[in-house]
Amino acid sequence: MNARRTSAFVSGCFDLLHSGHVAFLQAAAEYGKLIVALGSDRTVFELKGRYPENSEQERAFMLRALSCVDRVVISRGSGYLDFEPELRELRPDVFIVNEDGSREDKAALCRALGVRYVALNRTPASGLTARSTTALRKQSKIPYRIDLAGGWLDQPFVSKLHPGPVIVTSLEPDHRFCERSGMATSTRKTAAWIWGSRLPDGDGETLGKIVFACENPPGKQEVSGSQDALGLTLPGLNRLHYDGEYWPSHIEPLRDEVTLDWLQSVIRLYPLQPRRQKYDVLGDTRLSRDGAKRLADAATACWDAVRALDVERLGAAITAGFEAQVSMFPRMVDAQIGGLVAEKRQEVAGLKLTGAGGGGYLVLVSEKAVPGTLPIRIRRGGLAPGHIRFEEAHTNRNFQGAWPEAA
Repeated sequence: MNARRTSAFVSGCFDLLHSGHVAFLQAAAEYGKLIVALGSDRTVFELKGRYPENSEQERAFMLRALSCVDRVVISRGSGYLDFEPELRELRPDVFIVNEDGSREDKAALCRALGVRYVALNRTPASGLTARSTTALRKQSKIPYRIDLAGGWLDQPFVSKLHPGPVIVTSLEPDHRFCERSGMATSTRKTAAWIWGSRLPDGDGETLGKIVFACENPPGKQEVSGSQDALGLTLPGLNRLHYDGEYWPSHIEPLRDEVTLDWLQSVIRLYPLQPRRQKYDVLGDTRLSRDGAKRLADAATACWDAVRALDVERLGAAITAGFEAQVSMFPRMVDAQIGGLVAEKRQEVAGLKLTGAGGGGYLVLVSEKAVPGTLPIRIRRGGLAPGHIRFEEAHTNRNFQGAWPEAA
């Protein structure tokens, strides 16, 4: 084909640019002068519940630097057909997709506009391994965590008012959850700084102590709660009992497969924007013994509801715990997030925020599917494939680079 007489059009996010992207773009450029319609940061967030690693300006800069690319435009639309305004305006000769990105609505749009539609096989460059952004993201096996109830009791200034449990569950990293989401992303960075992309095997509480100590070195002013570290390193669901100290007095695990399967089937995450940088959630704090007791009682009720496989009781307990948190820490919500909470509360058995200050995700309790939510997968016990041995991790890994930045 004469590339000077035809134009080719592709669309995509092109985050974490890799050899698979470049091979696809080079193949597409064989069909004509290549126009790339780049998914905006807003669209990526709408579709995936997280912002891209690189901003749209940075992604556009990298694409323009490729010799096979003639033009880059930021898509003005939204959803899976975010490129439609540009496609209608530019009317290229050919619209090209990877086979795994081929959809009937894309093909139908091209037919309506008289644009040839081509789906290419995903073929790596000669001598290179096949790459995809999804696969690259999944290489990091460090878990996330959410607390279902009792959060803040791992801080001594709260549990000294009234002791009680925090209910935490460890999540497989099936999604790249957004930073500043209240899912222990800063603690996760510390774990990655220690061990790389995977937790070692070994006693979960011991691993938690290592992460907690590294994240809270002597002299740190604001100590991160230990539920973050333990939520990452302990599999399953755990009840952490706090009584005025940073470390729990005892830990009660729940590893029953039937119960964990049920729990992950009724918990869904509704994406919000990440919490604002340097947000002061402790402003206007109104600590009280009654508030701490309500928080502890809700966490106990949450644990009992899970063991009973009772979705209505679970939803009520999670909501009660969230309300107890907000009563003591009003800045956990703002007017905008408060309105969304009120709206969603009518649709589900219960809810709470993963993070303070309106950031991260809404944790929804519902037996029915909720549009726009992400499923979770609770991490089970045992040595997962690809984990490193504890002894190997401490024998072979050298700490390098700067201390990980807080999320």
